[in-house]
Amino acid sequence: MATFTNLIVKPPQNLYSTTKLTSFSSHYNPKLQSFFPKKTKTLIPQLFITCSTGGAAVSTGSTSGGTAKKVKDEDKVLHIHTAVEFETALREAKQKLVVVEFAASHSKQSSKMYPFMVNLSKTCNDVVFLLVMGDESDEMRELCVTEKIDKVPHFSFYKNMEKIHEEEGIGPDMLMGDVLYYGDNHSGVVQLHNREDVEKLIADHKADKKLLVLDVGLKHCGPCVKVYPTVLKLSKQMDTVVFARMNGDENESCMQFLKDMDVVEVPTFLFIRDGEICGRYVGSGRGELIGEILRYQGVRVTY
Repeated sequence: MATFTNLIVKPPQNLYSTTKLTSFSSHYNPKLQSFFPKKTKTLIPQLFITCSTGGAAVSTGSTSGGTAKKVKDEDKVLHIHTAVEFETALREAKQKLVVVEFAASHSKQSSKMYPFMVNLSKTCNDVVFLLVMGDESDEMRELCVTEKIDKVPHFSFYKNMEKIHEEEGIGPDMLMGDVLYYGDNHSGVVQLHNREDVEKLIADHKADKKLLVLDVGLKHCGPCVKVYPTVLKLSKQMDTVVFARMNGDENESCMQFLKDMDVVEVPTFLFIRDGEICGRYVGSGRGELIGEILRYQGVRVTY
């Protein structure tokens, strides 16, 4: 388990069933209404020493301006050749998620991951995908130094020109989970950003008496990322259930909400009906989560 403080400083590199938050005190009340009274330089290893055009992707040549070109016409991945192109791509993306693969031409793992990123770029229309070949030029080596990249493939995630997450040594499933978790803005899962959002959501669904499943997590939580694709699928399949999520470390209001809810491990799923918490599930097990949702829907589940 990782402590909450460590999560803010360094994202966990492996997946557990939950992530423990050791700093929260216990004062849980099952009635929801009671909760609403408020450059140090990093040295780049030898893999970036030689320049080469082969490997993970084929370059289309550098541009004279600040706009990157696509690696191939049929995909949406932009191949970055200069620091200006990199900064321009981040700026023009605005609030969209930007996924950057830092690769090297003779890295076999980079070559394996790149085609999968191309496929993601074709299906995730609200996400911008960039490719940076660290051994392409001196300028790209320097960009890797600036971004503190010392192993490839390395994936960095940005929003509003700010790095919000990074991973290295991951496979396709983890990359897809990260993209869904950090880039999901238009799914059936309601995104909550403060206590007022929670209050409004509860008020909106008091009349229809639907079960509200609130997914509470943290930005840099491996188990939260792992289970989120399941939450997305369930939100599309269960018409009688309302799914929502909140990242506790997004702001002070969200953090206070986690404390008030006595959330000590994430992900925690709160089951709410008629303004009252009727149960909770702590963990990232797909089967267990589905079973708990069905149970609070009145379906008898036998384990």
